[in-house]
Amino acid sequence: MARQTPNSPHRRVLIVGNYCHDVLIQNNTVVAETLGGAASFISNVLDSSSVSCDLISKVGRDFKYDVAHPPIVAPEKETTVFKAYFDLAADRVLKRVAACDPILPSDIPDSRFDIGMAVGVGGEILPETLEKMVEICDVVAVDIQALIRVFDPVDGAVKLVDLKESGFRHLMGKIGFLKASSDEALFMDVEEMRRLCCVVVTSGEKGCRIYDKDDETVVPPFVAKQVDPTGAGDSFLGGLVVGLVEGLDVPDAALLGNLFGSVTVEHIGQPKFDLTMLQRVKDEVQRRKKQCNLSSSHNNDHDEFHARLSPARFQDSPLQPKLLVNGHLCDRS
Repeated sequence: MARQTPNSPHRRVLIVGNYCHDVLIQNNTVVAETLGGAASFISNVLDSSSVSCDLISKVGRDFKYDVAHPPIVAPEKETTVFKAYFDLAADRVLKRVAACDPILPSDIPDSRFDIGMAVGVGGEILPETLEKMVEICDVVAVDIQALIRVFDPVDGAVKLVDLKESGFRHLMGKIGFLKASSDEALFMDVEEMRRLCCVVVTSGEKGCRIYDKDDETVVPPFVAKQVDPTGAGDSFLGGLVVGLVEGLDVPDAALLGNLFGSVTVEHIGQPKFDLTMLQRVKDEVQRRKKQCNLSSSHNNDHDEFHARLSPARFQDSPLQPKLLVNGHLCDRS
């Protein structure tokens, strides 16, 4: 692996994960086709929050989206495609029907970063790629789906394997954060992992729970009317990193993650965050930092921060349920 030049300047955030094409199907009918992939949702949160980031992603020659962070094009491959099947009587069924190339260590720039994010969705993160990220980033946050997802060879259905069988277990002591949904958390030993890194388990409308070596913290959710859960966990992780970059403690940063996740579930495709909401969030983050800095002891009143961030406090904020496809209003009918 490449070594860094002495005293090379740090860049803020490195996101590693492929863009993909998401096809949403309900009652055997395609209801939306959108830009997908954890990297796209996360970069959307970071860009909207004015947090500088580099994004390493691979796509095929068929990639058709205009994105702020251009990907690496593999001319002999197709862009990763997922089909998500929705049924009112069952959970979402996800299938990978095309896969682009994995991201190699040589694809990652030889620079220093404050935070790295390993957020693959289609098996594109390799153990050696994560090792390279650990080497060049001060802190690495990993979405466990990048490590434990496997795909049925016949129909591409997404399945999960235990973290111990993933080929990544030996690297867990070198990362800073491991994020998992409550379902994904069943495929790891949380008590074991919390001794190695900070574990964050998201539970949708129940918020999230933070497991550190000695502490366990429940972070409350925000009320949202779910239209599509796709990308909510990714936006959560993006919000968490925004909070960490801004200097918030982990529970406050996770609260920010819950806020971005709650907005995302009210959309189909990429959410377009309201500028008024974003400015008020930035103001509350700065207020929170000042409050904690002035306090003689660490301020753990996260309920107050939650109340001030709550959409209910933003009387003119468009944090209301909308059916949006890539930021554009659509007819609900």
